[in-house]
Amino acid sequence: MLNIIEKAIELMLTNDDSLIHIIVTTLKMCFSSSIVALLLGVPLGAFLTLTKLPGKKVFIVINRTLMSMPPVVCGLLCYILFSGVGPLRMLELLYTIKGMVVAQVMLITPIVAGNTETFLSGLVPGILETTKGLNLSSFKTFKLTVLESKYQIFSTYLAGFARAIAEVGAVSMVGGGIVYKTNVMTTAIMNYTSRGDFTRAMAIGIILMMISLLVNIIVHLLSERTVRR
Repeated sequence: MLNIIEKAIELMLTNDDSLIHIIVTTLKMCFSSSIVALLLGVPLGAFLTLTKLPGKKVFIVINRTLMSMPPVVCGLLCYILFSGVGPLRMLELLYTIKGMVVAQVMLITPIVAGNTETFLSGLVPGILETTKGLNLSSFKTFKLTVLESKYQIFSTYLAGFARAIAEVGAVSMVGGGIVYKTNVMTTAIMNYTSRGDFTRAMAIGIILMMISLLVNIIVHLLSERTVRR
């Protein structure tokens, strides 16, 4: 075990082309999917919080159900949609980075929306009281809400990014883990482990844990800053 870890660290310190490609592909996919999910999820979460829709609780329950959707189910849905018999086959998204991004957006958006709805529920009453007193428009109310919750929104983005970088089920089904094309860190760990290449699998695993640690440190610092405010 220690020998594998030692060799993995040595590999990480080299300019290994395949390892660099896997990391770059992973980060490109995760940044893209988490940003799109943020742009979709924050307005959706704000909408669920600020509006008084009939059956609003039903929509919230549906969203919370989607938050725990198994990645393989999402991958299956995307595979069917993008495959040769699917309605979106003309887009040719199967076994591409774009297709993997779509799958991750489907997984992450409900999480972003749910987290947004949760933290806004605690902020909105005070904000609405202020905006009513100042007679602000709906747009200015929304703008003030975003400004007051910027740290929570960024934390929500990081939570979505963390989910994206750790996800394996959907991206393996939609992307296929093709070397130098759609192979990302999680699928690479599976592929290398199945082939008995534990050194490469461990190297990628260590890098993945380092990224996750960095994300969690940032989230913790933002949480502390929010509490102090």
